[in-house]
Amino acid sequence: MSPKAATLVLVLLAVAGSRADVSADQVASVIWKYFMELGTNAKDTVDQLQQAELTKQLNTLLQSNLETVNSYATDLQRRLVPFATELQARLAQDSQRLKEQIQGELAELQAKLSPYADEVHQQIGTNIRQLQAQLSPYAEELRAQVDRSAGELRRALEPYGAELRERLQEHAGSAQASLRPYADRLQQQIDSGVESLQGQLAPLADGLKAQVERSVAELRRGLSPYAQEVQGGLERQLARLSLQAERAAAELRGRLAASGEELRAQLSPLAQELREALGSEGESLHQLAQRLDERVGQTVEAFRRQAAPYGELFGQQLVQRLEELRQKLDSGTAGVEDHLDLLEKEVQEKVASFLSTAEQAES
Repeated sequence: MSPKAATLVLVLLAVAGSRADVSADQVASVIWKYFMELGTNAKDTVDQLQQAELTKQLNTLLQSNLETVNSYATDLQRRLVPFATELQARLAQDSQRLKEQIQGELAELQAKLSPYADEVHQQIGTNIRQLQAQLSPYAEELRAQVDRSAGELRRALEPYGAELRERLQEHAGSAQASLRPYADRLQQQIDSGVESLQGQLAPLADGLKAQVERSVAELRRGLSPYAQEVQGGLERQLARLSLQAERAAAELRGRLAASGEELRAQLSPLAQELREALGSEGESLHQLAQRLDERVGQTVEAFRRQAAPYGELFGQQLVQRLEELRQKLDSGTAGVEDHLDLLEKEVQEKVASFLSTAEQAES
């Protein structure tokens, strides 16, 4: 089996491990990334989308994993692999057709809007300014929450350095024995602090996404009067804009989560170093106690500088997408990836429908 095919099935096994764990968006993301890898790295893919052979190999791998999954997951996997294979074949056929359709729609849309070019420019410009103004408070709140969360985490961890130094002085002859639980408590505080930080930041990404959705709806209302005869083409472009907003919001959530995990990974060695120092000479323990506060402060500050601008970057990303839409409406020319965004949306919808049907059949 090709490495990419194996990766697809292994991830699908993890995604579909139980009914509660099945996420249409997650499955769609896996399938779409697999499709893109096949398209961009065809020379590295031995099977080259030969569906009969690919399905045979996928099923062989599934048989070796069936004992580790429940009956619902087993049935889902049996149907999901051929579904994904057939879906890829349909999309491969639809890709060129959709590309030509989008180009034709944009040319028609541009022709219909050209008598109202000034009004369309003004409408999109107004929408961009409104979006910037509406996103600004969310970006500022995200920055402020990053500052607050980082400060709370730093204040929760800083007392450990002072406590460690104090105990070393009080128990000079038996420091190792008295401080053994200390490393575990430090790790627990790091874990709970990072999880609290992530929980405080995650909802802000949803707020940014909701505001962009409102902005797209406002843009639809503003442009619709000028595109009465080409609503389908306009709606397709706005659907792509919505998809880009969803993707940007998902990326923002991913960045925040990844930054939190990176913070955990950078702080956790402090607890491990303390465990190791407890088993060595006292000098290394004293050195660790002296620099604990400094290392905590530096690590948390690095996280704060990294994560604080994420809200502004999100806003800039969406403004850029609106500018690209304005340019396309001016020129009547589609971008090279326009059809890929809409194909991805189609994958999401078809996977959601497939999983919904599978669940209904099970119940």
